[in-house]
Amino acid sequence: MVGSALDSALDSALDWGDLLAAPLDEVLAEARRLRPGPLVTYSPKVFIPLTKLCRDVCGYCTFARPPRRGERAFLTEHEVLEIARAGAEARCREALFTLGDRPELRYKVAREELARLGCETTIEYLARCADLVLQETGLLPHLNPGVMNRAELELLRPVSASMGIMLETTAERLGGRGGPHWASPDKTPARRLETIGLAGELRIAFTSGILIGIGETREERVDALLALRALGEEYGHIQEVIVQNFRAKPGTRMAAHSEPSLEEHLWTVAVARIVLGAEWHIQAPPNLAYDDFPRLLDAGIDDWGGVSPVTVDHVNPEAPWPEMARLAEATHSRGLELAPRLPIYPEYVAGLERWCDPTVAPFVRRAADATGHARDDAWAPGELGAIPFLVQRDALPLGLAGDELGEDELTRLLGARGGEAHRVFVAADRLRREVCGDEVTYVVTRNIQYTNVCYFRCGFCAFSKGKLAENLRGAPYLVPLEEIVRRSQEAWERGATEVCLQGGIHPAFTGDYYADVVRAIKEAVPGIHVHAFSALEIWQGAATLGLSLEEYLARLHDLGLGSLPGTAAEVLDDEVRRVICPDKVTTEQWLQVHDTAHRAGLRSNVTLMFGHADSPRSWARHLIRASEQQRRTGGFTEFVPLPFVPMEAPMYVKGLARRGPTFREALLVHAVGRLALHPWITNVQASWVKLGPAGTREALRAGVNDLGGTLMNESISRSAGALFGQEMPPERMEELIRSAGRVPRQRTTLYGEPPEERVRASFGAPLLAEPLNPPIKDAGLVAPPRLVRPGIVGARAR
Repeated sequence: MVGSALDSALDSALDWGDLLAAPLDEVLAEARRLRPGPLVTYSPKVFIPLTKLCRDVCGYCTFARPPRRGERAFLTEHEVLEIARAGAEARCREALFTLGDRPELRYKVAREELARLGCETTIEYLARCADLVLQETGLLPHLNPGVMNRAELELLRPVSASMGIMLETTAERLGGRGGPHWASPDKTPARRLETIGLAGELRIAFTSGILIGIGETREERVDALLALRALGEEYGHIQEVIVQNFRAKPGTRMAAHSEPSLEEHLWTVAVARIVLGAEWHIQAPPNLAYDDFPRLLDAGIDDWGGVSPVTVDHVNPEAPWPEMARLAEATHSRGLELAPRLPIYPEYVAGLERWCDPTVAPFVRRAADATGHARDDAWAPGELGAIPFLVQRDALPLGLAGDELGEDELTRLLGARGGEAHRVFVAADRLRREVCGDEVTYVVTRNIQYTNVCYFRCGFCAFSKGKLAENLRGAPYLVPLEEIVRRSQEAWERGATEVCLQGGIHPAFTGDYYADVVRAIKEAVPGIHVHAFSALEIWQGAATLGLSLEEYLARLHDLGLGSLPGTAAEVLDDEVRRVICPDKVTTEQWLQVHDTAHRAGLRSNVTLMFGHADSPRSWARHLIRASEQQRRTGGFTEFVPLPFVPMEAPMYVKGLARRGPTFREALLVHAVGRLALHPWITNVQASWVKLGPAGTREALRAGVNDLGGTLMNESISRSAGALFGQEMPPERMEELIRSAGRVPRQRTTLYGEPPEERVRASFGAPLLAEPLNPPIKDAGLVAPPRLVRPGIVGARAR
């Protein structure tokens, strides 16, 4: 009932009587209905009060104060860094710079100190300090220096993730003599609106808001909200609106002024939600509501603002922030989930090229998770260190799987947090138990990467060597055919049933090279299974010989190729592939290679390399395409999530990728993969190289039933910076599996039982001989004048 009345008022934008007169309960209910989803965010921040001098003398402010004898006008750079480093140590993401407006225009001491610092203005010194914090600590500066002109905004944009200025009010009468904004030229509404508009023109992610209870009317509050809405709709840059309540402070002109009631604050918050709509982020500071702060959720907020574990709220030092446990408890009490964010909101992280300066964007990416929020742990694939949490095995499982899960639902589950994430893990684990039992399989295999020279330019790859990658790990090499055979024979002697071959694609390679490799291995070790060549190698091999995929795969199959690895899939979403591997096979080409292989009698697996420039929606699309392909041909043996190892990856080093998935995201991809691919793909594999033993143990509790290969040699993840070794021999593999309460079983590539003599040979195997990787120059290979290129780049060239 109230919804239709309020909608009518909003549509007309002429008569706000219905809204202003509506009962509080109805207004709150409508605001809650409009809240955008169950997530409530906060920004882990550190508060840096660069200067407390200000040319304005607002009647309610205790932050600004005149100069004091013996005190500096500004924090030193050392003091700024000291505060920022304490924040970084406490895993804050935001460095909030708050300061008075243009103190140099009022105080000689400010002008003199700025001159000693080599600056003419406070804004200039702010830019220097923000850049220092960004570069030295990685904290993302959010700047609140007050009214700014275009040149000042342009100066600050390259050193900040976001900026803000509170509009406070559009009521000019509050600047009259005796009013709260008397003698405060920077509080003129027109000047503040001009700053907000200029920020929009310059594509700066911006925060604003209103201050209530300083003498304005309800109608004037709505007018201020409408002014913000108009600017936000024009430029799209206002990422949040704060509704802050006035608190009277001793020693100010307004010390005896009455404060707005909690009900008045709730009404205004709810009206902000209704006026601005479901697409806007609405914030109310929890510390200024004291013990009543949970009730702010009843008014439709979806953000608590900045909360610091390190510094006080220097603007309201009498009001400490609630502890994180209380904030989480209050949020959960309303059936909502708490999540950390960055000072720049997820919608703006998704459009980072538009909203963030190229200097700052790499720092944002490294701090962000896959949804654009703040990373909720310090874990990264391939790094040593403790895992951030254990799966809550007593969580109530969700009841979804297979056909019930479309793209939107999969996207939601892949971004699950808190209790819902654990419900996903437990649901996947229950389904795993029903389908696979408690056995955990693994295969004794040897990885052979025959060259690290490659003419493709995948941004995530630290393994391949080309003219632009000679500074990365290891010299360019090509393993001779006889060395490939020797390693295969050595693997067989150590109990292997499989060799897995992949490598870079040397410009001189043709399809005959891959055929020669298969032939040589099978002639020397006829009993070993050759699991070899990604879709890119197959595509390139066929193209160089002028053969169709059917013809070329049939030839390899006849020579003894047993199956294909699912690598080169990366993410089966061309929006992502355009960023990470534009000259590699497209999604359609990858699926075509595997479809053709399956129809030729070859099996393969499907991988997903995630945690870089992708998102839960692209993971969902990948899972759907894998499921659709499996329904057509049934040739995939397993799903293999591969968390992106960032440390040495070129696109991470250049600031173009995130820091791999969070641990929560890594487990979710395994778990949701189990649910989404059921019943079509029944095996889900974890990469112990990337997750490490502790992470692998938790993956076994989130839907995983296979740990892949013992490897013997592994170069690709190690080149990217992974530290978990080259081999997991059967003894350690089975120890790890048993430590998770599961039953180990060796398997073949196609999930059969290996001969008993193979199993016996795999335990207590002798040490490997030192592998031979001769320099590529010794091979004498000559590249053709024109290289074949599939992928998005190749399509454009054709």
